[in-house]
Amino acid sequence: MENKNFVQELKWRGMLNDVMPGTEEHLLEKMRSAYVGIDPTADSLHIGHLVSVMMLRHFQLAGHKPMALIGGATGMIGDPSGKSAERNLLDEETLKHNQDSIKKQLERFLDFSEGENNAILVNNYDWMKNFSFLDFARDIGKHITVNYMMAKDSVKKRFSAESKEGMSFTEFTYQLIQGYDFLHLYQQKDCTLQMGGSDQWGNITTGTEMIRRIGKGKAYALTCPLITKADGTKFGKTEGGNIWLDKERTSPYKFYQYWLNTSDKDAEKYIKIFTFLSQQEIQNLLKEHQEAPHLRLLQKRLGEEVTKMVHGEEDYEKAIQASKVLFGKSTSEDLKQLDKATFLDVFEGVPQAVVSRADIKQGLDMIAALSAKTNFLSSNGEARRALQANSIAVNKEKVKEDFVIQLEDLINDQYVILNKGKKNTYIIAIAD
Repeated sequence: MENKNFVQELKWRGMLNDVMPGTEEHLLEKMRSAYVGIDPTADSLHIGHLVSVMMLRHFQLAGHKPMALIGGATGMIGDPSGKSAERNLLDEETLKHNQDSIKKQLERFLDFSEGENNAILVNNYDWMKNFSFLDFARDIGKHITVNYMMAKDSVKKRFSAESKEGMSFTEFTYQLIQGYDFLHLYQQKDCTLQMGGSDQWGNITTGTEMIRRIGKGKAYALTCPLITKADGTKFGKTEGGNIWLDKERTSPYKFYQYWLNTSDKDAEKYIKIFTFLSQQEIQNLLKEHQEAPHLRLLQKRLGEEVTKMVHGEEDYEKAIQASKVLFGKSTSEDLKQLDKATFLDVFEGVPQAVVSRADIKQGLDMIAALSAKTNFLSSNGEARRALQANSIAVNKEKVKEDFVIQLEDLINDQYVILNKGKKNTYIIAIAD
């Protein structure tokens, strides 16, 4: 077992927000168990979940036993913390599918194999599904006062004058159910610590209170700050929505680009939170970056570490290749390596025109490709002048006026890329 101080590790990484007194000492005594709750409303985690997952990984590296709790029961209700409205409820089949998918993703971070401090996955639906309302009201509800529940920030906000929605009884009971999860894991699996984002503090401490009152025991709470971006926009979101860990939802290229495009200030923060680089490595990296910020060494290393961790070496290499296609020197062979999803991501927003497969089959001459069939250039004359000036490339290779685009030139059997000089890119898409 590594003799690592988990709380101090989180502290220097900027991953510690609130911690209950005595937690650090409690963890230094012997191996402990801690859990993080994960909302199963999708069949993939997104990078907003990564902080909690990294906390569990650091916990395991420090020699402790991590537990990921899939909120199958709570996912059917919806957590009011930080939300302004109620969420949609999921059915059992969907929750099961989501849980299985999330477990596969967690296996990239946590060691679930047999061992003293192996990670385990639990689902609160397993112990909540047979709990009757009357039993819950009698055995749990009577131990926590409404005054105590109303004092929580997450509840107060929803009762405030600004909140138009109010709060249903269902959501009001959420902190009791989450608190009961902690009590259950404390009693059944000797779990003495719950971790989460800073918006979870109220729910987590309700659990420690239940353990004190019902379980006659002592438990601890620890939260990390909610991750923010320096420019005020939401971390983990783009115009296209969440950045997911599932490559079908967010391609490794787009995933890598997200990290590559972070500001210097954010990258300095994220490199500590989202990688396992040591304090010394990070200090060296920051020094190198400050000496030549235009090289974006920090962002490149951040992108490399997180992409490899989530997707593996091969997908990272593909993401690098895809980045070169748009921004660097690449050949038509490089282009043909791109799968369709990555191709569409790389060339998102590039002007496109559609031509028929029949046109390509009989051969599409360059004047038609640039103007007559596509209107990329405003006239045939302009197309001819660009070709004569040797500024036109098809799939990154220069062509003359006599070049004809044929079926073998298609990328993914569907696309042709045209470039005019270095700045202008166009896509011809084939309609079947």
